[in-house]
Amino acid sequence: MIARIGEALDSEIVSLGYAGPMHLRVVGGRRLSGSIDVKTSKNACVALLCASLLNSGRTILRKVARIEEVYRILEVLASIGVRARWINDGSDLEIVPPARLELEAMDTEAARRTRSVIMFLGPLMRRTERFRIPYAGGCDLGTRTVQPHMSALRHFGLEITATGGFYHAQVAGGVSPKRAIVLTERGDTVTENALLAAARHDGVTVIRNASSNYMVQDLCFFLEELGVRVEGIGSTTLTVHGVPFIERDVDYSPSEDPVEAMSLLAAAVVTSSELTIRRVPVEFLEIELAVLEEMGLDHDRGAEYAAANGRTRLVDLTVRPSKLDSPIDKIHPMPFPGLNIDNVPFFAAIAAVAQGSTLIHDWVYDNRAIYLTELTRLGASVKLLDPHRVLVEGPTRWRAAEMMCPPALRPAVVVLLAMLAAEGTSVLRNVYVINRGYEDLAERLNAVGAQIETFRDI
Repeated sequence: MIARIGEALDSEIVSLGYAGPMHLRVVGGRRLSGSIDVKTSKNACVALLCASLLNSGRTILRKVARIEEVYRILEVLASIGVRARWINDGSDLEIVPPARLELEAMDTEAARRTRSVIMFLGPLMRRTERFRIPYAGGCDLGTRTVQPHMSALRHFGLEITATGGFYHAQVAGGVSPKRAIVLTERGDTVTENALLAAARHDGVTVIRNASSNYMVQDLCFFLEELGVRVEGIGSTTLTVHGVPFIERDVDYSPSEDPVEAMSLLAAAVVTSSELTIRRVPVEFLEIELAVLEEMGLDHDRGAEYAAANGRTRLVDLTVRPSKLDSPIDKIHPMPFPGLNIDNVPFFAAIAAVAQGSTLIHDWVYDNRAIYLTELTRLGASVKLLDPHRVLVEGPTRWRAAEMMCPPALRPAVVVLLAMLAAEGTSVLRNVYVINRGYEDLAERLNAVGAQIETFRDI
């Protein structure tokens, strides 16, 4: 299988993952300084890779994040016959689907290591009448049902049964939504799947209770490049004017990642550093910044400018050492334009350096709040109230520790940030989950003053 994947990708595409567990050794207690750029969005990039299956022409995606989540999707695409290669010194991706996908040859091992494979449902139902994909994997965040996906796609005639570790899909021909599709969950991937199904539906589809989050907007912008008209971008009602066949050579630049921007902001806060974070998609961080301003964050925003996609608003953000107080209200996520679900864990590290008590209510995921208690091993006071709520008492006198990486992306990065603040040498073992969502994070933090060594067991 590895040889065949390599041949399909002209031996230019990606590593097939690390040979063994990777670990980080962190010398903490150092101030960060200088400036650091935000990379393109993980969640947008994987959605656009899935969306490339809609197009029979060539798709070029600019500055794609070279992360494990992208690598897994590329492995799956390669296994079903999609030709993809890095171009322009490895910064951009060129994707060309075959005339016929080899779905029976799908790399199920790679597919099971990412939740993003669930977004194959929408495009594949426009390519074939019967197919299967393996159960989605990714972070260990508790039970996450695919029922909202099934409910949305059933409007287009897709019926799914789940048996034997696979979703078995069958498409009834000629089915058209008889009325507006109302999503039972305002989820990002659910909205994306509905968009992907609607893009090649020969007619008009109205999607209500849609997510308007950053990756959904990026997908809408990309669909417009494919000739699909989408009305209501940025709102909870999307009207999609689909086209039955797409064959275009398109060139698109995904926007920057607001969650990575929040990660870098949190790194500056917990290490009491002055740091400029460049290319911040401010539209998707305005609530977070408003909360931090109330807590006492000292920061400046530069003038707004456009991202490479011409649509997303960016700023350069300078964060300075600040004396923070705990927020008056609890920290809890809401669908955009509320506080981003993936940014909630970073407030645990920020609250740990603030004066007072902060209640964090992570109501979306079953397990993620539990992982935040790992900060206690680094000196923080994090009390678990129930599977969704923690109480953080600050300020914290951080201490070094050796730990296993939590099996969820954002809590894992939160632990790494706390290690940056802790005097002494810490070790974070098996950091694959961080590499799922961040490109060269250790090296980039080292460039602004951190001291992080990457190593493997001998």
